Amino acid sequence: MTDAEAVRHVALALPRAYEQLIGGRWKLKVKQLVFVAFSKDEERFGFGFPREERDALIASAPDKFFLPPQRDLRYQWVCGHLAALPDDEMRELVTDAWRMCVPAMLHDIPDLPAPTAEVWSLLDEDQYADAGPLLHPHVHWHDRDVQLRGRVQVLAHLRDHPRPRPPREVEVRDGQVYRWIR
Repeated sequence: MTDAEAVRHVALALPRAYEQLIGGRWKLKVKQLVFVAFSKDEERFGFGFPREERDALIASAPDKFFLPPQRDLRYQWVCGHLAALPDDEMRELVTDAWRMCVPAMLHDIPDLPAPTAEVWSLLDEDQYADAGPLLHPHVHWHDRDVQLRGRVQVLAHLRDHPRPRPPREVEVRDGQVYRWIR
């Protein structure tokens, strides 16, 4: 079963996600969009979920899920009891809620091997020095017509060019991104 800290661990590892205290409740956001919100006691949470599918979700597990308050029914939102959710189901729900808030080009990042999401997040925020240790010293970088080899060359290129789009495919060696293909 899961808890608020496990939800934070999953959500904050996703690109562009951050946490903010609003009205005495912690919320996980992408830009101004909330994709997860905790109750004050952090035993329950709400998350983005397609409005047209929420009745089926609640009917499938009424011990886990419930409707948000009447004032929030207009939103694409469902609530759940954290203690009733296994970690794998929570991870899927949180990731899908995040996907509702980000551009489609980012949707596949959580499915790529670690540390791909972290590298892309750092590059997206222009934090090249922090991304460097996560790139293999002999990284193969293929981004459309640009082909580079080596961490130093890749980071120098990225400092002078727009942020890369997320990769379609990566290879990880020794915990570092060895091949980045877009």
